[in-house]
Amino acid sequence: MADDDQIQTTAEAHEAAALPCARAVHANPDAPLSAEQLPLPDAMSRKPVAQKSPAEWAYERLILYIKNFEEQLDNEHEIAMGSTGSESGVLRIEGIGYFDPDIVTFYGTDGAGAKTQLVQHVTQLNVMLRALAKNKPEEAPARIGFRLALDLENTDADAGEKT
Repeated sequence: MADDDQIQTTAEAHEAAALPCARAVHANPDAPLSAEQLPLPDAMSRKPVAQKSPAEWAYERLILYIKNFEEQLDNEHEIAMGSTGSESGVLRIEGIGYFDPDIVTFYGTDGAGAKTQLVQHVTQLNVMLRALAKNKPEEAPARIGFRLALDLENTDADAGEKT
């Protein structure tokens, strides 16, 4: 019997079905770990993936990508995003949210400093994370990823709070 054909108990099968699969390979073996290679925070494991809406699950994984990307930035840059396949430009990420069952929203400012919001259906979600020079070089860089991860840890997954 091959390793892939192992018999599982019902509990093991349910646990395996609840755990997400992720993988990443980089050309540079010394590249920093990517979001797919890091362990999931406890807050993301409290509720099985099958019980999450597509919006909630996309939101949680975006937090991982944003936090990981920011951890690799120097103090002269902040995170921004470009919407792939559009001419909408770049949005400096200042907030992110979701609306069950299928909407993800990004809040921020564009390159000219105008208030900007991107609302996307999860089936259309394509986000390119970018590093932009800070608007105010004398100030510390704004890091939304840490705040998003902290909020995820502090949110009672079963309460269904809307913030």
